[in-house]
This record gives sequence, C-alpha cells and structure tokens, in this order.
Amino acid sequence: MLVFVNGRIVPEDEAVISVFDRSFLYGDGLFETLRVTNGVPFRWEQHLERLKHGADFLKLRLPHSTAELRRFVEELVTANQLPEAILRLTLSRGVGRRGYSPAGADRPSLVMSVHPLQSPEQEEPPRWRLVTASLRLPAHERLARFKTCNKLPQVLARAEAEAAGGDEALLLNTDGFIVEAASSNLFWLANGSVRTPPLDSGVLAGVTRAVIRELCQSLGLPVEEANLTREELMKTEGVFLSLSSVGVAEGIALDQQELRRSPVTREIHGAYRTLMREETLGGASRSKRQAPAGRLANVARTASPQPRSRKG
Repeated sequence: MLVFVNGRIVPEDEAVISVFDRSFLYGDGLFETLRVTNGVPFRWEQHLERLKHGADFLKLRLPHSTAELRRFVEELVTANQLPEAILRLTLSRGVGRRGYSPAGADRPSLVMSVHPLQSPEQEEPPRWRLVTASLRLPAHERLARFKTCNKLPQVLARAEAEAAGGDEALLLNTDGFIVEAASSNLFWLANGSVRTPPLDSGVLAGVTRAVIRELCQSLGLPVEEANLTREELMKTEGVFLSLSSVGVAEGIALDQQELRRSPVTREIHGAYRTLMREETLGGASRSKRQAPAGRLANVARTASPQPRSRKG
C-alpha cells in the first residue's frame, strides 16, 4: 500500500508521523472517510466542507488548498490501482509543546490512505444486528457534529456490540433518546415517512445522511427529524443506517429482538447505488491516467502495491 503523508506518496512502512503528534497524544485532529467509485471520491465537496467546518471550529489549518487535496487524492488512488476503495483522510494539529495547550503546534499533518472494499456491492443492503450500548453520548454536544480523532465512546460501543454477537452498536444520549450508531447515522420508517434524530441530539452531521435525505425527496418520501426511545424504535416499520463506506445497511434486529423490515429500505439502497455510480460516471478512465510526473516523483517505490485487507 502507498500512503500520502504531508505532500508525499510513500510506501506504507515509510508512512511515519511523530510520536509527539497531537492526534496520537490527545486525539487533536479530524478525519473523513469517503467511498471511492470509478476512481472518484463520492461527494468529495461535502466531505471537504465538513472537514473545513471542523477545522475552523478546532482552529486547525489545512496545509493544502482544495485543488491540491483533490489532485493528491486522484494520484493516491492511481498509485494504489484502487478505483473502488475506501479513502481515509486525517488532519492533525501536528507537534507542539507537551500538555493540552495547542500553543506552538503550527505545522499540521495530513495523511491519506486508500483501502480495498471489505465486500463487493450487493443488490440487497447488508443486514445488521444492532446492540444497544451501555455508554451514553452527551446530548446537545457541539463537537459531535465533526469527525474528531477522539472516538473512544464509539470504539467501546462497537466492542460491546461485537462481544454480544452484533454487527453495530446503537448509542443513546443522556436524555434517553437514540442518537446514532457507532459508525453510522440512523433512520426509521413510520406512518409513511422516513425519520432520523435531529442534529442537536448529539448526531454526527453525516454526509451520507444528507444524501439519503436528498434521495428520499426525489423518491417522494417525506423526511422528518424526531427524537425516539429504544422502546419506540422496536415498534417502527423498518430501520436502516447510512455510512459512507457501505451506503445503506438494514437493521434487522436490536438486542436479539427482530425488527420489522420494509421494502422501502431496499428502494433507498438501490437509489443510493445508482446515484453514486451516476455522479462518478467516467471516473474509471480518469483514474487510469498517468498522474503528473512532478507529483508521482514523490512515490518512493513504483512497484505494484499489495493491498492488505483492514478495517477503516
């Protein structure tokens, strides 16, 4: 695997960040996860906009321009020969003085990597068994809207779900309402409409969440924001989740109790796949072009990479 690190594309074993980097020490940074299709990062502009908003909130500086970042992505995808992949972008405040104060950390680090898809796309959405996490997220948390590098609640929730035989963890907030899943936004179907928790409940402003809302509008499905308890979720007409790496996943059980299923979930899944392909149409040929020689001169090794399967 070849990795982008601070302006250079290098082999994985040479992709090094300081042990004093603040994202490593304190989670002082942001990240984005994108689906690459036909060599094109799907909804790149929306992901970059969220990254910029998060950087403004944390007072982080992006070390490259918008145009440079997009070019680096294309070169990285081409160098790894992965037109269908998951892209991970991490922005860190960089190295500063010891302690919480960000003073002196004025050289941010930016790392990007691409990973093979864990499974091929299917006509049917993946079916996930959900487990309610014991941890609670703070309601009305402003930081929740950004993808910060500190995700301990989600890490622990996912571990708890997997230990119970689940695929994903469902997280509630301190008000007792469902917020989201560990790595995805939550939707449910009720009375002919699609519903999702409001952002002020502590929800991450997911890019795929926004795409789903667009698709529902085009499909003539009303979308509403509402608070919901775990007990109320059990009585809904269907449950599904959205995330960039997968698209749409169907919730089929919660805490070992079967959930009702709706054909609307499959319809939205199909519409999402179609939209993703349409918006990246023509990208395959672009991803196969030779990247600019000046940039690829930074690739330390030109042998064909050997991608390794790993979770993003």
